[in-house]
Parts: sequence; C-alpha cells; structure tokens
Amino acid sequence: MASHLTMYITLVSTSGVLTVFLCIYSFLKRKEIRGFQSLIVLTLLQSIYIFANAFELSSGSLAEIKFWTVIEYIGIAFAPVIGLKLCLDYTGKKLSRRAMQALYVIPVITLLLVSTNDLHHLFYKSIYLRPDVSSATADIEVGYWYIVHGSFTFGCLLAGAVVLLRKWSTTKKAYKRPLLTLICGQFLPMVSAFIYLLGLTPWGIDPVPFVLFLTSAMYLWAFMSTRMLMIVPIAKEALFESMHEGAIVLDVKRRFIDYNASARRMLPGLRHLPLGRRLDEAWPDLTGAPFPDTSGDNPGQQEIRVQLKNEPATYQVRISTVNDRYNEQIGYLLILIDITEQSRLQAQLKQMAYYDGMTGVFNRTQFIQRGKMLLEKTADEGAAVAVILFDIDHFKHFNDEYGHEVGDTVLIHTVNICRDRMPEGALFARYGGEEFVVAAPVSDGEEAVRLAETLRQAIFNTPYRGYNGDLHITASFGVGVAKNGISWPTLEELLRHADSALYTSKHSGRNLVTLYKTSDNPLIGA
Repeated sequence: MASHLTMYITLVSTSGVLTVFLCIYSFLKRKEIRGFQSLIVLTLLQSIYIFANAFELSSGSLAEIKFWTVIEYIGIAFAPVIGLKLCLDYTGKKLSRRAMQALYVIPVITLLLVSTNDLHHLFYKSIYLRPDVSSATADIEVGYWYIVHGSFTFGCLLAGAVVLLRKWSTTKKAYKRPLLTLICGQFLPMVSAFIYLLGLTPWGIDPVPFVLFLTSAMYLWAFMSTRMLMIVPIAKEALFESMHEGAIVLDVKRRFIDYNASARRMLPGLRHLPLGRRLDEAWPDLTGAPFPDTSGDNPGQQEIRVQLKNEPATYQVRISTVNDRYNEQIGYLLILIDITEQSRLQAQLKQMAYYDGMTGVFNRTQFIQRGKMLLEKTADEGAAVAVILFDIDHFKHFNDEYGHEVGDTVLIHTVNICRDRMPEGALFARYGGEEFVVAAPVSDGEEAVRLAETLRQAIFNTPYRGYNGDLHITASFGVGVAKNGISWPTLEELLRHADSALYTSKHSGRNLVTLYKTSDNPLIGA
C-alpha cells in the first residue's frame, strides 16, 4: 500500500506541476487567449487543490490531513464556477453580474464550513484515520452541506458541458477538436468524482487530481496543435459568422465547403444542402435558376433574384478566388450582398421617371424620347407612323359633378380600355390632364383612322360603373400620319398635326375621329 501510495503521490505532484505550467502559459499568452482570466484562475485553483491533495496523502497525522483538506477546498469550492465561466467565455455567452455573484455563494459557504467543521460537523460528520492501512490516510462520513456542495459542483460541470455541446452543431470542422477538448475537460472530472463517491476507486483514493493531469495535458496539446482559445482563429470564426453579407466558401472544384449565418438566411436551402456538392448542381435548387454567367464583361459581379417565403429578394453575387500564402489557388469565395431595398428604390425611381403615377402608362417625357426613336426606325424601314391624340369629352363635368376621386377613376378606366386594344409596338402615354397620345406603326392613314375609331368606339361602348351608376364616356380624336414618300415630319410636327385634327373633332360635335390633311378634313364617327 505504501509503495502504491508513493507512486500515486508522485503522479499527483506531476499533475500539479503540469497544471502550474498551464497556468503560467496562459498568463504569458494572455493577449492571445480568449477568456484568459478565467483560464488562469481555474488552473491556479486546480494547482492549489492538486498540491494540497498530495500533501494530504503524505500527512502523518489527522490534524495535518484536516489542515490540507481546508487548503484543498480553496480550489475545490471555486473551480467549478470558474470552469463554467470559461465555457461561457468560449461560447460568447454571458451571465448578468448579479447571477455570476450568486454562483459564488455556495463556494464561500463551503469553504467556511470546511474550515470550521469541528464546531458543527455540517460538512463532514466525522473524519478518522483508517486503521487497516500503514500510512495516515483518512476516511469520512459526509454531512448535509457536503451533499449540497457536491450537487452544486456536478451542476456547474454539467451546465458547462451542456453549453459547449449546444455549440457543437454550429461549430466549424476546424474548431471541433478544441471544443471536444473543453467538453472532455468538463466530463472527465465529473465522471471520476462520481466514481470516487461510489467507492469504486482503489484504497478509496480520490482520482480527480490525476484526472486533472489528463485534462491539463489535453489543454496543452490543444493549445499547441489547434490553438484552442486563441483569439485569432476564434476572431476569424466570429467575424465570418457575424458578417452582414452572405459568404460561401468553395474549393477549387467549386464544391460547397462552408457558409455563414447570413448565407443561410439569404438562401434557406443551404440548411439542407450536403457539403461537397458542386455549385452548378446545387445553385438551381437554391435559387431556382442556373448560376449567373461569370465570363462576361463583369465576371466577378452579377445580380440574382430569389423567391423567399414572403417576397422576392435581390442579391448581388460576387465571386473571387482564394489563394494560400504561396499564391496558389485553393478555392473561391462567393459573397451575397442583399440589394433588395436598393433594387426596389431603383424600380420606384424608374417608375416615376418613365410612367404616369396614376394611370401606369408612359409619361409625356418618355413618350417624346421613345416617339422620336420610333420615327427614326420607321423612316429607315420605309413604313408609316400614326400619332393619335385624344381627349375625354367634358372631363371637367366628372370632377365637378362627382368629385376628383371619380374623375381619377374615369381616367384609369379609359386607359384600361385603350391599353387592351393597342397594336404591337405602339406607344401609349398620358400627354397631360385628360389628354392621351398614341404612336404606332401603320401602313397608311386609313389604318391609323381605323385604330383611332376602334379606341373611340370602345370608350363609347364601355361605360364606367361606379356607385353613382353608369357614367357614359366619350372622347375626341385627332390623327396625324408620317408616310414615306413625302416630306418626313418631326415628332413635334406630327403632334401639331394631331392636335389640329383633335381641335377639329371637338368643334365638330365631339366623340369624333379626324385625320389631319392639308386640304379639307373629313369627319369619321358616331
């Protein structure tokens, strides 16, 4: 027994030395370690506990054992709380200051009760030397507070393990090994302490100090090989995950390797996408369209539209190569920038710039620009163009009799009737007030008049049905035609011709179509 005890004391002392080294290492690397304060305090408390345990095992009397037991509890009482704080620091979670202070209540009471146990025996009912061993080793009968403290210790260790396990699914593969190390650092002492309390250890020796040797060795290995708790890799992961832009990492064969939280939000299908799938295969499933062509004038930047649950979204897609420190390509970085609001504002500005806000047809400015282009194109092709101006008859009466709201509805009603009857290639615009203009390719003046007459009859035969009953609407039309073979007019001249013909229609009884001619103007209509 004495030889085995000596060997165990040696192992415990070695564990203490290793833990002290880990404490010093944490202090020296404090600028690089996340949560370094918790790690330094934890390793310091564990060192106190381990060395006090070694001195307890080598004690020659019960009084010495009691003394070193008190020293042990300086470490035992507070280490579980600091270990939990380290887990919280690593996962980026925080407790309120009041909650953190509350966690120290039981450790403080524990240390006070252990120090004064001979007065009340609340922690140990009794401590006595074992008569069946050759060295001065003690056995105990647990008191009430021993159970409270033990439950609290197990609770802290278990809570820390749960906090770490919950981070497992969202931790990138490169950081799973250090996370696993921390999880083991929580579970191994908990399991070994449980085995000790069940009385399953040889000679009733506490195995936790030796287990801490294993956890300290694991921590050192993790520091050296995986840079566990180091700020640089953790900061990189935090930066990657906190980016507002969606980021997708591809390998050189354009297979999915990793993506951040923003990418998951922007492309919900990523949650169900197996890593390793090729971009060209997966992209249609994610967006409903092939991956945009990156071989054009701007290969690194394209725009895509994605239909989300509530509404469509527009993303700017940027792809760039990723090189290693030797400038060798190792993959691609795909960045998704949400420009939905920007695109919506651009569409609204375009709508305001191009279209009439009430009726939705082109505004006067757009008609002038597009009409000139239509005239130039038609002149080159040797065809004809008609410009038709029409005005709703007695429109002021609708506003005065029924109100401007009804007047606005009459305008929209008239536009809807005409829009459904526009030939292909025609321009339709609100020219001002209740006046509208049409420009369309035609074969001759007769076809232009037929188009105007079709619109006039449609308006006349389709009354507006409102809460005031049916309102009959009529309109007067003027037609000007530019025809190949004669002097080709400008758009302004054509508009003057159509306006002159419209004037004739109004003064000839309204609800008429008039074709502009240089001689007499025949009237066509009801």
